[in-house]
Amino acid sequence: MNLFNRAASSLRRPAPPTATQLPHESAAFAPTDPSDPALATLTGEWVIDAAHSRIGFSVRHALVTTVRGAFTEYQSRLYFDGRDPTRSRAEIVMSTASVDTGVQQRDAHLTGRDFLDAANFPRMRFVSTAVRPVDSDVYRMSGELTIKSITRPVDLELTYIGHVMDPFGYERVGFDGTTTINRSEWGLTYDQRLAEGGAMVSEKVRLQFDIAAIRYLPGG
Repeated sequence: MNLFNRAASSLRRPAPPTATQLPHESAAFAPTDPSDPALATLTGEWVIDAAHSRIGFSVRHALVTTVRGAFTEYQSRLYFDGRDPTRSRAEIVMSTASVDTGVQQRDAHLTGRDFLDAANFPRMRFVSTAVRPVDSDVYRMSGELTIKSITRPVDLELTYIGHVMDPFGYERVGFDGTTTINRSEWGLTYDQRLAEGGAMVSEKVRLQFDIAAIRYLPGG
């Protein structure tokens, strides 16, 4: 089974998540105030609904423009603990070849050896290691990001958006997460310079996790 099939939007009732997407020993998305008894009901296993989520990035290009893109193929493993958010867990593995910026030539450059080198490093991975509250509905998620076999710590600012029951009968929760990394620390050292002296591509890359997750129901 290909765990990195490209997701497509659908108006039909979505198929329940498969067991291959279930969480196991990894670490951490978290809802808000654990004293709220309603949040305790969120405890359990969830998976990202790729048709309504975006794992993206933005980077300054040629000093004056911003290029935005996303990874369209990924696998998720999530567990929320509404009673004790620090016990929540999450892992996302992205296909590096699935980069989509809307420009085919640029995508080919990003997946080539100057950047992600998808032929030799087909996956990049984020796994959280700890969560702590920062403010109402806001958490600091510490984790490890692996790109090109280089693993380094990152801190993600994670905002809990809310939870609903959708018209198809599935429970959904929403999160927004952001962090900024220095790409050269992960071996992405492409350094073409402009005549004015600046970098063609900024070393600072903003990662964005706009997540809608569906509760996993065995045999659902």
